[in-house]
Parts: sequence; C-alpha cells; structure tokens
Amino acid sequence: MVSNPVHGLPLLPGTSFKDFTKTAFHRSQTLGYRNGYAIVRRPTVGIGGDHLQFNQLSQAELDELANKAPVLTYGQPKQAPPADFIPAHVAFDKKVFLESQGIELNPPEKMALDPYTELRKQPLRKYVTPSDFDQLKQFLTFDKQVLRFYAIWDDTDSMYGECRTYIIHYYLMDDSVEIREVHERNDGRDPFPLLMNRQRMPKVLVENAKNFPQCVLEISDQEVLEWYTAKDFIVGKSLTILGRTFFIYDCDPFTRRYYKEKFGIADLPRIDVSKQEPPPVKQELPPYNGYGLVEDSAQNCFALIPKPPKKDIIKMLVNDNKVLRYLAALESPIPEDKDRRFVFSYFLATDMISIFEPPVRNSGIIGGKYLGRTKVVKPYSTVDNPIYYGPGDFFIGAVIEVFGHRFIILDTDEYVLKYMESNAAQYSPEALASIQNRVRKRDAPAPESESKQTEKDPGVQELEALIDTIQKQLKDHSCKDNIREAFQICDKEASGYVDREMFFKICESLNIPIDDSLVKELIRMCSHGEGKINYYNFVRAFSN
Repeated sequence: MVSNPVHGLPLLPGTSFKDFTKTAFHRSQTLGYRNGYAIVRRPTVGIGGDHLQFNQLSQAELDELANKAPVLTYGQPKQAPPADFIPAHVAFDKKVFLESQGIELNPPEKMALDPYTELRKQPLRKYVTPSDFDQLKQFLTFDKQVLRFYAIWDDTDSMYGECRTYIIHYYLMDDSVEIREVHERNDGRDPFPLLMNRQRMPKVLVENAKNFPQCVLEISDQEVLEWYTAKDFIVGKSLTILGRTFFIYDCDPFTRRYYKEKFGIADLPRIDVSKQEPPPVKQELPPYNGYGLVEDSAQNCFALIPKPPKKDIIKMLVNDNKVLRYLAALESPIPEDKDRRFVFSYFLATDMISIFEPPVRNSGIIGGKYLGRTKVVKPYSTVDNPIYYGPGDFFIGAVIEVFGHRFIILDTDEYVLKYMESNAAQYSPEALASIQNRVRKRDAPAPESESKQTEKDPGVQELEALIDTIQKQLKDHSCKDNIREAFQICDKEASGYVDREMFFKICESLNIPIDDSLVKELIRMCSHGEGKINYYNFVRAFSN
C-alpha cells in the first residue's frame, strides 16, 4: 500500500496540494430513520471516507478565543470596534420609577373605559327559544312546501307602461319570497326568469333604518320591525314589494288548502283581471267633397295609406261581360239637343254606367264618349248616404238624371228584354209593363205613318231589304249566336261601333262570309266616315 505523500501537511496558504492518489470521492449519508421517522444526522466522515478534523476544545476555551484580540506582527494594531448601540426603549425596558432622573410626574388620572371590557362585566343574557317556534322544526315540517300566487303589476299610468303578470312563491320552510316573470311568446322582452331572487322581505322598517344602504348591506333583524308572512298574501288584496304594487288575483289548489287549514279561510275565488275593451268609437265621415266616389274618399279617413274599397268578387265573376244597353234622349230646352241620341251601358259586374253618343253626319256635334264608367247617384239621395242607380231604375220611359242632365229611356236591346223577363223580381210593375208594351209594338204591324216615313227614306228601306235577304240566305250559319257577344266584348264603351281592323278580325275568327257580295254591301252601308263600322245593323242580319 502506497502512503499518502501530502498527508499531514498543514492547510496553509501555499501548502495546499491536491492528492493525486485519492480515488474515492463519495459523500457520506446524512439521512436516517428513527422510530419510523426520517431525521438528519451529522456526518462522521468526509468525502471519500476521510477522517474529519473537528475541535476538541471546551466551550470556555472557545469563548476565550473569541474574545482574544490577535496580536499583529506588522503594522499598527486595529482599534476595537465600538460598543453596540442600545436604544432607549431597550435600555429602560421594565424600569418604571422616573424620580431618580429628576422627572416629576402628574398625579394619577382615572383610566378610560373600554367598551368591550364594560360589555364583559355585564351579566350574561339568557335566551329562551319559544316553544312554538323552532327553525329546524319549521324546516323539517315545511320543506318543499311552497305557496303559489298569481299577481299582476299594473303600470299603465306611467308612460309606455303596461299590465304584466307575475308568479309569487312563498317558501314556508324559511318565510322567503320569490317573484318570477311570466313570459309570452313574441312579447318582445328578454327572457329573464326572475324579477326578485328568493329572500325575506321586510314589511315595516325601523325609523332609523330608512336610509339603510340596502344595495350594499343585507338587512338584519335590527333594521326590521315586521317581516312579510303567509297571512299577508291573500287573494284579492294588494301588497307593495320593492316599490311595486302587486295585486293577487289567484292561487293554486295547495295554497287554498293551506289557508283553509291554517287560517280558516275557505273561500278564495279567482278574480277576473282582464280589462274590458272600451266600446269602439263611431267614426264619422267628413262631408263629401265631390271628387270621385264616396267609397273612395272614405278610405282616406280609415287609414293613412288609403286602400281601394272591397269589391264583390263573386258578383264580378257571375256578371262578367254582362252589359245592359239602352237608347236615351236628352231632355233639354235647347232645340239642337232634342234630336241627340245616347247609348246607356249598365255594367252588371260593377254597377257602373257609361254613356256614348253615336256620331251623326252633318249634325254639327262631334259625338263619342259622353261619360266614362262610373257610378251615378240618384238626385234625391244624400251625400252621406248615397243611393246609386240600379238595373231596376232603367226601363222604357224612365227618367235618368246624370250630374244635372236628364235623359229619357226610349228603347232597349234584345238582351235587356231577356234579362228583365228572367229577373222580374228586381223590377217594378211599371218597368215590366214597359216591356210588354215594347213587345206588343214589335210584334204589331207598323202604323201607316211609319210606313210612309220608311217609304220616304230610301236608305233605310234599302238597308232593311238587304238585311232580310241576308237572313234568308245565311239562316243556317253556325256562329250566329256568338256574333253579338264577340262585338260587345271588343266594344268597351258600348258605343255600337268598332274599328274596321277589329271588325274584320272578328268576322274572320267567326268564319263570317265577308266575301259574299251581299255581306260586302251590308258592310258598306254600316260603315262610318271615321273608319268605324256600326255592328248593330250588321248583327241583325245574322240573328232571328
């Protein structure tokens, strides 16, 4: 075994050498267990198992070495450090008589009272729980038992206020109150379930507690004289909670049984809180201004954006394209107006009337449309309640007043006669008598005066003869029943005239033999100088 060459050398500056023969560098274990607990133990050997050098001096020798001032070989000795500073509160700690220092003290004064000490001196208060009240007993008895009331909050007196419904829950286990909102579909409100969370509600506060900061502190029994209890919630009474007055109008069956058993209240009927709508205000129309129809002017009073009056769709569909035509004369003191003739067209679908004056050659009067489609008011009707002319007012010999002009009905077409016979209930006996007279005159032979007049007018006689000839030759024509309706549909103004272009289109669609020489002559005689054709006489040639 090779000995350690540096073993035993003093550890002085310049004499510390590294031992190159050392191969073990492990550290000794400093942890151990005693009685099952981990403890720290002082190492007995150094790194690698070397023997530790530790002092063998006593405590007295160590204190002496600590207080011994070293003697320096070179230089001036250093001065001893100053004594430690001791503050006054440490130096004079537990030292109470000051007369040795020449300080005179005041005579002793009475000690200030300590509120806590005085409270401890008071005799102990004895709290006795009433025999009929026990919170635990109340909790166990009334757990999950809730009184349910239905109430409303009427806020209609304020601006944009309304009447809203709520459900009030009263929990019997702790006398707390909860108010829930009742939401309806599409009510425009956020779906918050609660108006007030479950809590005890004070009924009467202490006089000094009116300014109590309830928003930051909870109310205790010291600020409340009386709390809300079950006896305060009665159907048919109002109560104020958080500044809102709720009216209770109903409760559930459990609540009714509880009030009957607890308070002896057996009759709690439901109260009807639905508000009756006020009777509708009768709308009075302003005076008629004379523009348009009364129904059209009245729509401006019903809405800001007027809508057209409602129409009888069924009547329009049933009477579509049904027109009653009458021949009328103008009753006027002016001599030039006596020979004027007018065609009245009454539209059964809309009860409107149009007037057309057939042009007469060399009469000095242009003719054409005299009145567009409109409803005509009878002269004896009032402005507020207008009465319009109907089919029963038009018959041979009737006087029709149209906006101040008087017309006398002279004749009707064949369709009007058939319509009056099939709807005799709509006409008066006078109107039906006029039909009978018209039929008799039509079937009776022409008077001598009329025959002479016909003989004097060769154009009329020639036209009648031509129509009679065409009726004999074309009596088997297949479209003779549809000719009149086709021309009447195209004649919107019921004037009795159609354009030449439209006339030939209709004839072509109905297969009318317009290439026939007799038909061509008839078209020439029915033609008008303004490019129109009188289809009344033309249709006569193809009808019975």
